[in-house]
Amino acid sequence: MARELQLMKGNEAIARAMIASGCDGYFGYPITPQSEVMETLMAEKPWETTGMVVLQAESEVSSINMVYGGAATGKKVATSSSSPGISLMQEGLTYLAGAEIPCVIVNVMRGGPGLGTIQPSQSDYFQSVKGGGHGDYQLYTLAPASVQEMYDFVFDAWDIAFKYRNPVLILSDGAIGQCMEKLYTRDNIARWTEEERRKNAPWGTFGKPADRSHNIITSLELESARQEVFNHKLQAKYAEMKEKEVRYEMLNCEDADYIFVAYGSSSRIAMKAMQMAREKGIKVGLFRLITLFPFPTKQLAEVAKRVKGILCVEMSAGQMIEDVKLATECNVKTEHFGRFGGIIPTPTEVLEALENKIIK
Repeated sequence: MARELQLMKGNEAIARAMIASGCDGYFGYPITPQSEVMETLMAEKPWETTGMVVLQAESEVSSINMVYGGAATGKKVATSSSSPGISLMQEGLTYLAGAEIPCVIVNVMRGGPGLGTIQPSQSDYFQSVKGGGHGDYQLYTLAPASVQEMYDFVFDAWDIAFKYRNPVLILSDGAIGQCMEKLYTRDNIARWTEEERRKNAPWGTFGKPADRSHNIITSLELESARQEVFNHKLQAKYAEMKEKEVRYEMLNCEDADYIFVAYGSSSRIAMKAMQMAREKGIKVGLFRLITLFPFPTKQLAEVAKRVKGILCVEMSAGQMIEDVKLATECNVKTEHFGRFGGIIPTPTEVLEALENKIIK
């Protein structure tokens, strides 16, 4: 239940949610524009109240491998970073997915490529949903569009992570991470007891009792036939996510002639552009992605059958649009509009793009 109304940044909300959701350990490394996550955790000193461990590692590579070690024991363990730091974590992320270890990773995106800029961007879409590391794996990926969702999605992420034994990525950006909004916090959930941990994560490496075989956590398998069987198991798990865990939001899509498709901060800009278009008599709706993987393919395809055109709004050169076109089978005119390099588009620019690229 909601406990208190506060005003805070998105990054601070992530940190507060980690504490409130019963997180056992956070291992991270500072990088703009997400450094407030660790700064807030250090200021809150949860090790004195809940026993949560907070540690600054010497690098992003170290932090993701600390997550591997801690999460392998069945504990709730998390990290956060921004785009270049997440790039460094890719090997660890594929190890986590390959070992089926639940954990939570937060990416507060910034502009690239390379070190790029510290300003907001959404150019990590491919890295996030196409598997930035090696192998056929997926991260369940949530895209918050507000400070409140930054907070709430941490709780959701733990549920999904342990339900499917899979890493969960919260994909935000510098605009939401740095903006300040009102936030309703929740009562703290107690960290799992030893008994609860053994019950909720029976696969964990927390000591072998006499009545079972060893729990082995690894992503290595040298027998090809067994590795193929394991990959089929992973694909079945991802298929179940696609069937049961898709999340999206539709606004004014019932009578829309055109729709914006967007996620995160771009969806907020698109929402304002939608309102401006409606004031001009243009029937526009918004299809907001909440899960990027699994992508709401079936739901978007149904909406696309009823409209004349789609404008994909994302702060990148055009990445999400590929999945939109796959979902609609290119049966409706679909164009991209975005700014990149850290520049945030305005609602006026989005509306003009709709008029010039789709309507005309």
